[in-house]
Amino acid sequence: MAAPRKDHGAHASWAPPPPPPPRSCRPPRRGGHGANPAPGAGFAALVFDAAYQSESEGEPRGLENPFQRAEDIKSAVTYLTTRADIDPDRIGALGICASGGYVPYAAQSDHRIKSVATVSAVDLGSVFREGLGRTQDPAVLTALLEGAGALRTAEARGAAPRLEAWIPDNAGELLESASRQFRETFEFYCTPRGYHPRANQGWVLRSVDLIAQYDSYAMIRLISPRPLLMIAGSEAESAYFSREAVEKAAEPKELVVIDGATHIDLYDKDAYVTPAVATLTEFFGKHLAG
Repeated sequence: MAAPRKDHGAHASWAPPPPPPPRSCRPPRRGGHGANPAPGAGFAALVFDAAYQSESEGEPRGLENPFQRAEDIKSAVTYLTTRADIDPDRIGALGICASGGYVPYAAQSDHRIKSVATVSAVDLGSVFREGLGRTQDPAVLTALLEGAGALRTAEARGAAPRLEAWIPDNAGELLESASRQFRETFEFYCTPRGYHPRANQGWVLRSVDLIAQYDSYAMIRLISPRPLLMIAGSEAESAYFSREAVEKAAEPKELVVIDGATHIDLYDKDAYVTPAVATLTEFFGKHLAG
């Protein structure tokens, strides 16, 4: 299906609720992986391609704009409110990985989202500003921002947007000395396990000046009194994002740690996804019940 926006179209997949109601809905998240409330649990689900990505419209292709991502989520909610088979007062949202930052960010100011959950959440702004684990030399960001300005100027003069690979072409050569997060990311996205031919393999490098000013959780307290659930793996290098976000948030809030799981494990490994799905199903069932 295609869900139109004012400035471009968005491609989305719709899983209708089973008859009879409940007619609660759990949109949206980015990508095609990760823990979702169990099939047959009574939820309708909307999953969409973000603007500039895959089958959705928007130029330049591969632009990573956190503020547009929040608008995409709000547009998805707007679409759901127009459907006769959805109760507009029972809409929740789930975000995984970077969308575990985008979804809470959108929900802070969109009160139509009645419950918020994340899995393996990441604040992409922090990753670009400070590096994963906050060990990055500040000079890295300075150089990236200087480069982004130069690329904007170059595009204004007619140059094509410069694309940077999310995972470098020589990644296989780097695995032996790479971090576990890098190795697992490569093993997921660069193999049949997680690869998809329509997934953007690169991002517009000047996106960095948009990403760097974005903070997923600065105003996360505004989600209250709506409930917040964040799920992270005990072995995930990204788990500190969920811990700190829950600490900043106001009640009701909950952090659930899946013992033994890494960041990527919660995408598709049954031993870790199964308890995460059970927790999500209980959470949305409780808070979106009629």
